[in-house]
Amino acid sequence: RVQHKLRRRAMKTMRIAACLVLFQIAAGAHAVEPQLKSALERAQDNRGEIEQALKRAPKAQKSAMQFLVRYMPTHDLQTLKADYLLKNVDRAYMTWQTSPWKEHVPEPVFLNNVLPYACINEKRDEWRAEFQERFYPLVKDAKSPAEAAALLNQNIFKLLNVKYSTQRKKADQSPSESIETGLASCTGLSVLLVDACRSVGIPARFVGTPLWSNRSGNHSWVEIWDNGWHFTGAAEPTGNELNKGWFVGRASTAERDNPIHAIYAVSYKHTPTAFPMVWAPNHKDVFAVNVTDRYTQLKEELPDGFVRVMFVATKRSTQSNSPQRVRSKLSIIDPSGKQVFNGLTNDESFDANDHISVPLKLGDTYKIQVSGHDARKLTVAAEEQLVRFDN
Repeated sequence: RVQHKLRRRAMKTMRIAACLVLFQIAAGAHAVEPQLKSALERAQDNRGEIEQALKRAPKAQKSAMQFLVRYMPTHDLQTLKADYLLKNVDRAYMTWQTSPWKEHVPEPVFLNNVLPYACINEKRDEWRAEFQERFYPLVKDAKSPAEAAALLNQNIFKLLNVKYSTQRKKADQSPSESIETGLASCTGLSVLLVDACRSVGIPARFVGTPLWSNRSGNHSWVEIWDNGWHFTGAAEPTGNELNKGWFVGRASTAERDNPIHAIYAVSYKHTPTAFPMVWAPNHKDVFAVNVTDRYTQLKEELPDGFVRVMFVATKRSTQSNSPQRVRSKLSIIDPSGKQVFNGLTNDESFDANDHISVPLKLGDTYKIQVSGHDARKLTVAAEEQLVRFDN
């Protein structure tokens, strides 16, 4: 009888212990970390969709979905649906896992630079599956993310029939908006290239400066991860190489501690810095890291006493009151009578701030000839001096 009582007491103790364990497990399952809790609260009426996305994500993709929700802009938390998010995570995870360079892409880089469904504040498109199907054949034999990114930059804009133009509808176009009109600014082109890269598992991020240090305008471009970050101008391929472009000279004079003249890369994960979108200056839901130092190290070494001088030729269009840049023959003769440059100025197919530039000696006087204009004498007075020929 005593043994029977002891057995009953032991079984009761075991049941109580088991209940405590189950309670702790259940409590843990329903515990939500502060960032996810905040995100769910900000989702307001759309909270059910976000909870469904978190719940339905496959086990292997749970951490990716949580990352996406944790740092999601408030507007997206209140509008994006579970199916959209689940498709995005599934396709992103699949391309990362199957890419030839998967072992060289750390998970934090994947989460911040392959997984996100958007770059900046553009309209949210479902681009990932279509882009993956269209662009994977272009890069299937590439041996590295850098090689693949260069191939994409050389080919996708022709395939999509999208070109640079200041006549685009708006700066912050989504892929579908740029494809619909066939026109995009450097901002829209960069969004397209970033998304194309991400669609095939290449980590990529949107980069830009609010204003060049010479105050000639803003610019946007793309950085690619290949055992470190490398850059390229969207729709401005430099063959199979990265880390080249017309804007290198200007980027090298950026000022890291001046928020207007610094260079920033977008980060989906929150940082202390908002990306300075000049097209939406009050929008603070896109975050950034300051990458100025990478570019100031690229400063060009010109011969002593030489600086770069920029040239532009324009013609007033019959369709617009504003002057349009045109391709014109440009010839430059130095003081000894030697021709030191013979080429063409840039037209409207180039970025608005991309002018042909020529290294000339500070203080020297050159003879400048542009087709359709009288010859002009030019004394080089400053670095990045802009010389205009207007009709």
